[in-house]
Formats: sequence, C-alpha cells, structure tokens
Amino acid sequence: MRYILPLIITFLLFSFASCSQIQMPQESRQAIIGISDDWNSSHVTLTMVEKNSTGKWQRVLGPFPGRLGRNGSVWGLGTHRNPAGATVKKEGDGRSPAGIFPLGGLWVNHPVPVQHDPSIPYVNVGPNDLWVSDPRLPHLYNRHLRLDHPATTAWEKHEQMRQNDYPHSIKLLVHHNTTESIGRPIVGAGSSIFFHIWRRNGTAPTAGCTSMDEQHLRQFISRLKASSKPVYILLPRAEYTRRRKSWGLP
Repeated sequence: MRYILPLIITFLLFSFASCSQIQMPQESRQAIIGISDDWNSSHVTLTMVEKNSTGKWQRVLGPFPGRLGRNGSVWGLGTHRNPAGATVKKEGDGRSPAGIFPLGGLWVNHPVPVQHDPSIPYVNVGPNDLWVSDPRLPHLYNRHLRLDHPATTAWEKHEQMRQNDYPHSIKLLVHHNTTESIGRPIVGAGSSIFFHIWRRNGTAPTAGCTSMDEQHLRQFISRLKASSKPVYILLPRAEYTRRRKSWGLP
C-alpha cells in the first residue's frame, strides 16, 4: 500500500496539472480566431471555426484582414489564465486584449439591420446609451448604462456610445474584463472592447478593439449562435503556436 499511495497521488497531481492547462471553454463550439505577427503589430488575420459532428474544428469563414489597437496587443482578462508576471491590458494603453474571451451582444445604430441569431442580445444604440470607462465609478466601470434622457452633461457626452460614426455603427461585444468573463470588472484594466467596422478601409488601427470590413463583420455575426458559446481567441502567432495543444485551441 505504501508504494501504491504515492503513485495515486502522482497520478492525481498530473491529472490536475493537465486539466489546469485546458484554457479553451469545453462547451464552446464556435470561435473567431485572430492571429497577429507579434505583440506590437496592429494587423490581424481573422477566421471563424466551428466544431463538426465529430468534435473536430473546421474553418467556416475567412481568413479576413483586420486591425487591432495602434500599439498592438497585450494579455487581457478573459476565460484563460495569464502567464505569471505578464503585462496586462490597461485603460488607454492603445492595445487589444489577447487571450480567450466570450462573445456577447450586438450594439447597433446602422440604418441596415444586422442579421443575427435572435438569442444574441441586440441593442439599438441611441443618444441615451453610455459605456462607462470612468475609473471613479467602479460599480459602473465597463458596463452599459442607459439614461432616461439623451446625454447632455460633459461627463455623459464623454461616456456616450458613438453617435453617427460609421465604424462604430455595428459592434459585437468582446467580454474582456466583464462580469461574463471574470466575475467582476477590474477598474482600470480596460473597457469597451468590441468588434466593429474598420476605419479608412483598414488603413487605421483602433484604440483597442478589433476592426474589419463591414461585409466580413456581418458574415461573422450572421453565423454566430448563442447556443454554441462562441469565443474570440486573439494571440500573436508565436503564442498561439506555443499554447495551442496545452490550451486546447482549435
């Protein structure tokens, strides 16, 4: 027995360590994958993959070009675990959060409706809608707030979701640093991260979101299914290659 017990303990420890490496949510059957050249690149290649009936991941859309934050990317707060001592996303750093993030609702003020799964929340954005990035309000940070009146004060205008701005007329929420991804947003760790239409036909980077051509964005959105628990996986190529097996990535 004294020989068997250590073997059992070793097996359990090995099993726990192996399971702890699985970063990809097991229930997810759909993912948008973004691969950049390196941490400082604002260019990204985007594909959509789905699990087939046998559980194998297959590409269904893309690859399409996209743009990231003007300074590239940095580890974000999602369903993955960041490496020890890693630099992480901060408000205003001009970087897109990297890692694995659930995809959320749609925020739209485009004149042409967006085809989508009815189970995915859809918000018609108007002058009453804010997305709070003010660190002085931790209870509202990185959350949607709808006023009972159009934004009028300087603070309300600053926090107001974009009005009459074509690139921001279709937005798909990326759950970085949200209740859905980490339980409670961390103030100052980055807010208002979306997929949206790119600016100047892709010649301009973003402030931290992921942008792409409108037609391609609509294709992604029309295929998303809430029941498939879709996620966004954004990583530099070397990190994706390094972590693909241990994280259970597509």
